Amino acid sequence: MIAMSSQARARRKAEKLQAKAANDLPRSMRPSPVVKVITIVVLVAALIYFLFPIYWAIVASTKNPSQMTGSNGLWFAVGIDQLPDAIATNYSKLLGWTRGQFWRWVLNSLIYSGVSAAVGTIVAVMAGYATAKFNFRGKNAAIGVIMGCMLMPAALLTIPQYSIFHAVHLTNTMLAVIIPCSVSPFGFFLGRVYAQSSVPNELLEAARIDGAGEARIFFTIVLRILAPAMVTIFLFLFVATWNNFLLPLMMLSSDSLKPVTLGLYGMVSLATFNDRGALMMGALLGVLPVIVLFLGLQRYWQAGLAAGAVKG
Repeated sequence: MIAMSSQARARRKAEKLQAKAANDLPRSMRPSPVVKVITIVVLVAALIYFLFPIYWAIVASTKNPSQMTGSNGLWFAVGIDQLPDAIATNYSKLLGWTRGQFWRWVLNSLIYSGVSAAVGTIVAVMAGYATAKFNFRGKNAAIGVIMGCMLMPAALLTIPQYSIFHAVHLTNTMLAVIIPCSVSPFGFFLGRVYAQSSVPNELLEAARIDGAGEARIFFTIVLRILAPAMVTIFLFLFVATWNNFLLPLMMLSSDSLKPVTLGLYGMVSLATFNDRGALMMGALLGVLPVIVLFLGLQRYWQAGLAAGAVKG
């Protein structure tokens, strides 16, 4: 046991020395103290800029309608000991205004975003890999059409999509939101770029010589190499579907199928609604899954960005 612990300590010490050596830069490349200070100030300002709306939403979600306009907007209107009661009150009001369907809407958003992102990621990576590593007739034309689709605004496609789904009797169903959100020209573009730069042709040829089929090569080798790209595409599609408002508004009419964005919009549209504190509570709870997802996947995303920065 003593030998094992000493070996572990020696290994950790060697790793620290290796990391320190990797981060050491020549004197000519080291930033000056002024540059360090400016960098820290800019990063702190950016951090405050992005975190302040979340802080304000937390503060506003504890206030009633009179406190929203009659108290300090940057601090709580009640004492710290009274915050649990204020939060519970606004939470009960939120459930009352939404007729108890708020968490159903959150679940719907998770289903729409999760399924669309998962399916769209696989489709984008497969299409990007195929166009990057295979030659076939009409390849350039297909790439041009897909790239052209990136220039079309989403609002322009909403009415044609509604006409198509209405003709096949899929309106007011989950598929009416999942299928359009699973198609992403931008995801295809990212998948193709990653496949071109990260998947070496020599590795594919070696796998083919060893007798592996194209399907086995893709699912056992290529997907592992393109994991950072898949995380990036998944996050992009998940957030885009979560924030999508116009498509569910056109496709869905049942309250039980609405995502949280459309559900909160319907709550605000009520003529008798005046409780902005409950609205901020709903907005804050509705964005928590996205925050948790980003925090959980950020290390994979950062690894992908770092890998792309050093590969030629």
